[in-house]
Amino acid sequence: MAGVTNTLHRRLGTPGAVAIGLGAMLGAGVFSVFTPAAGAAGAALPLAVVLAALVAVLNATATAQLARQYPVAGGAYVYGRKRLGEWPGFLAGWGFLIGKTASCAAIAWTLGAYALPGHERWVALAAVAVLTLLALGGVTRTAGASMIIAGAVILALLAVIALGWAGVISGRMADGAAAPLPSGGTWYGVLQAAGLVFFAFAGYARVATLGEEVVDPARTIPRAIAISLSVVLVIYLALAVLLDRALGADLATALTPIADLIAPVLGTGGEVAVRIVATVACAGSLLALMAGISRTTVAMGRTGDLPRAVARISDRGVPTRAELLVGVVVAAAVLTVDLRGMVAFSSFGVLLYYAVANLAAFTQAREDRFVPRAVNAVGALLCGVLVVTLPLSGSLVGLGVLALGVGWRLLTRSRAPRRAA
Repeated sequence: MAGVTNTLHRRLGTPGAVAIGLGAMLGAGVFSVFTPAAGAAGAALPLAVVLAALVAVLNATATAQLARQYPVAGGAYVYGRKRLGEWPGFLAGWGFLIGKTASCAAIAWTLGAYALPGHERWVALAAVAVLTLLALGGVTRTAGASMIIAGAVILALLAVIALGWAGVISGRMADGAAAPLPSGGTWYGVLQAAGLVFFAFAGYARVATLGEEVVDPARTIPRAIAISLSVVLVIYLALAVLLDRALGADLATALTPIADLIAPVLGTGGEVAVRIVATVACAGSLLALMAGISRTTVAMGRTGDLPRAVARISDRGVPTRAELLVGVVVAAAVLTVDLRGMVAFSSFGVLLYYAVANLAAFTQAREDRFVPRAVNAVGALLCGVLVVTLPLSGSLVGLGVLALGVGWRLLTRSRAPRRAA
């Protein structure tokens, strides 16, 4: 076909890759995930954040190690196929698609809730349409937008942290601090909270899914993952401790915890500012996530695990069909899905994805590794532990959608001759 190729173009350097990682993490999660996590962990919320970060670090290590050896689009879907076989690769890819589609729907909905309360669904649909069109401009445009958005959000969150601590120190938040979060959180509650908080961390490996478009991937991908994850860890941990001190027991039921944090200090104007920042952050996160999903879609199309037509790349190096498909599916989810429990559903799919990544990294030869195999084994084990401690409703939905994917692959493979990976 004229004007079409199957090769993505390497245009993304370290700053752009870091921006995409930051943009993917500093989105809806930081503005919403602390509430359900506090309900599960109580005053042990900071411990849950640290545990989620530990799992993220282990997963990032495995992802970076694999990306050095396999610098192509698709992330753990490709790694699983190369190292473990077709079925583990498919489970990783399908887990990523369902988990991140759920994330996109939740993020779009959160964007609508902050931008125009009462009209969440329609604002979310408009955001998905606009960001899909932006993504069609190519990865450099996506990275440029992510860099601007991530910079603005980081500055805003640092300001929130500074002003929040000023309010705590000055006593303007004494009412919230007088009723601390319950301290009787069990280990099960901490693990469940860590699984929920992982939703907010899970954008760091978006860089790996764009591996075919990164310049010098063996060097750029590990560096970008390390930088973006370190920045986000510091911000999340500071916010967790601050929200516990400032809001106390109210944190477990707060619909807009960051806005509630800043309102006593800056009043209504501060709440409006937080709504604007949240809207921008959600837009950046949604843009980066949709880019990552489209690249995994391309990889799965190339091997026949999805229709091969979606693997087509335009002459500008853009996976146009995959981008459009992702936009349509996310829009459909926004229109039809009950978004309650989507955080747990998303974490279910993404933790499955990273479990496969850790197992794949475990099999790498010594010359392709930069950490001991034990690190990858612990990473896979912790992913499994967090999956089984997630809220039951989200896990059941995840299992159901996972079963649909397995059934679909069995059906299509039984009707077609087997193709090489």
